[in-house]
Amino acid sequence: MVAVGALIWDHDKVLLGKHVPERKGFWQGKWICPGGKLEEGETLKEGTIREVKEETGLDVEIMGFLLSFDRRYNDQEGPHHVIYIDYLAKVVGGTMKAASDLGVAQWFTKSELAQIVGDIHDDTKVLLRKAGLIEEEK
Repeated sequence: MVAVGALIWDHDKVLLGKHVPERKGFWQGKWICPGGKLEEGETLKEGTIREVKEETGLDVEIMGFLLSFDRRYNDQEGPHHVIYIDYLAKVVGGTMKAASDLGVAQWFTKSELAQIVGDIHDDTKVLLRKAGLIEEEK
């Protein structure tokens, strides 16, 4: 699966979300960046903008490429291979409201991220480290 997403930075805060409780799986219960599966016929940027809008109600502008990496994992449905392609983005419109797969969406300062680092999904930590928003774990 190709997954697209965005690290949304607004002044001094980053937007993270948590999936709805009914949504089981690999990302359940952890803070993540908005994103999801790339749909047939979409460009990477189009898919990222759509996913952010669906999950947060926000319109974003892609500021640049952040990182791509992949992850293999197993769950109750079997083995999976996800290829992540993530961008930096800024809010240009809309009204924030968690929707679609996200049950909660919240802004965090860099110092607040340090306080919740144990509740951030490992794959999201990769993005936050790349952006210099959290420290490498020891």
